[in-house]
Amino acid sequence: MAFSLPFAIPALAKRTYLPAADGFEVAGARGLLLSMAICMFIGVVFRAIGRKHRGGHLFQKEAMAVVGLSWVLATVLGALPFYLSGTQISEGSPITFIEAMFESQSGFSTTGATVLTDLESPGLVPHCILFWRSWTHFLGGLGIVVLFVAILGQGSAGKAMMRAEMPGPTKEGSMPRMQATALAFAAIYVGLNIILTITYVLEGMTCFDGLCHAFGTMATGGFSTYNASHGQFTSSLIDYTTIGFMILAGSNFTLLYLTLLDGPKRLFRDVEFRTFIGIIAVVTAGVVVFGMRSGDAGFATFSDSLRNGMFQVVSVLTTTGYGTADFDRWNNFGRGILLLLMFVGGCAGSTGGGMKVIRHILFYKILRQEIEKSHRPRVIRRLRIGGMTIDDPNLAHGIVVYFAMILAIFVVSWFLLVTFEPSSTWGVAEAETAGSVESSGDPTKQLIRKNTLDEKLLDSASAVAATLNNIGPGLGVVGPTKNYAGFSQGAKLLFVWLMMLGRVEVYSVLVLIFPTFWRRI
Repeated sequence: MAFSLPFAIPALAKRTYLPAADGFEVAGARGLLLSMAICMFIGVVFRAIGRKHRGGHLFQKEAMAVVGLSWVLATVLGALPFYLSGTQISEGSPITFIEAMFESQSGFSTTGATVLTDLESPGLVPHCILFWRSWTHFLGGLGIVVLFVAILGQGSAGKAMMRAEMPGPTKEGSMPRMQATALAFAAIYVGLNIILTITYVLEGMTCFDGLCHAFGTMATGGFSTYNASHGQFTSSLIDYTTIGFMILAGSNFTLLYLTLLDGPKRLFRDVEFRTFIGIIAVVTAGVVVFGMRSGDAGFATFSDSLRNGMFQVVSVLTTTGYGTADFDRWNNFGRGILLLLMFVGGCAGSTGGGMKVIRHILFYKILRQEIEKSHRPRVIRRLRIGGMTIDDPNLAHGIVVYFAMILAIFVVSWFLLVTFEPSSTWGVAEAETAGSVESSGDPTKQLIRKNTLDEKLLDSASAVAATLNNIGPGLGVVGPTKNYAGFSQGAKLLFVWLMMLGRVEVYSVLVLIFPTFWRRI
């Protein structure tokens, strides 16, 4: 039932400085209120069912089921406003329910990928729906379940749900009461959203744009109210403000809490945060050097190069996905390094997606130990990080398994997309039938087909990486100036599943498809 309440706030939102058909805005508000009524009804039904089972203990298995099914239900219910409001992905193309689910999951998972091709033309997307899609970022920032635990409080049940929901390996600084932890995280998160909104307004944004972009920044989501994303504002001040807050959003919220108590020195005593900042510095330097040498767009002067390079590096690393420049037109080093950053992500316990910096640190240490064991088998070294010894014997195994799972999901999803997605997605319908092109003997058609197949391999890989790691924009047909509207309905369902897997760290969603998970033991 609590999930129905957030539908009411966007129903009041309107970007009044743009022309809009009042009837269309009313239809948008009506879609939100109708969605709210449906959610309330479903909530009443579930509450009645839940009363029959009150008093039972919520163990890890049940917590995983609650988290996984909550995200599935949130995806479906969050799609209702898009579908019921008359939203169109382009002129004369009403949004389908699968596309509405894509937009919903993209919002809640803070991915920021979209199927909407025009956000600014009147009569396509109601302003209240624009606010709703950014509002889903706010709700998904720390996880729907985490925020609800903070608000409702569920005792030991809340503790189990928090463990199932919070991303990344457990680190130092955890507080004894999970409800207090959730409240502290929520307070920091809401406070940073308020500060950033006020800052944006002072820097020239309207209140509507300030709220929407603050939600997208602090949730590391990336939904914008403009087709040009953050490039719409052409302001160095706004860009650097966004960079700073994206770094905060990509940092461990436990660490931010402890920094408030102990001072800023606490930040740089943390090995994950130091590595996080080091990646930003080193990769930005490489992007700037190669960008200026190649004469890429946005790299005309050093100041422009630094701003655009750092913005895109931080945006991709933190999985925010905002853009100030079309990085798909950069040199191969720039495009390649951003593709690799998609598999890094923010810090554990942040609002960012991806595999998390701490996992990469641990994975490197595990590999180094294994290499040493190959030529010094009698040496026994304990895994250490930040001067602390890790006593959990299963952690190394869990890290390696997680990397293997992500690789397997990426490869299988990429192969499915390459195999079954029609080449018409890339705008070359005749390339779908290889035999007819090859037999025609026309070298131009054969070259078009070859280029299409080459683009399909890379674009499909970047689309899978961008959705699995909750980035949003990728390369080629899903580049920063494009979207996911051209993909088939089946591919969009695949992306919905990948975004959900990436957001809840694989296990809570993946276990739902295994029959053994549902058996009583």
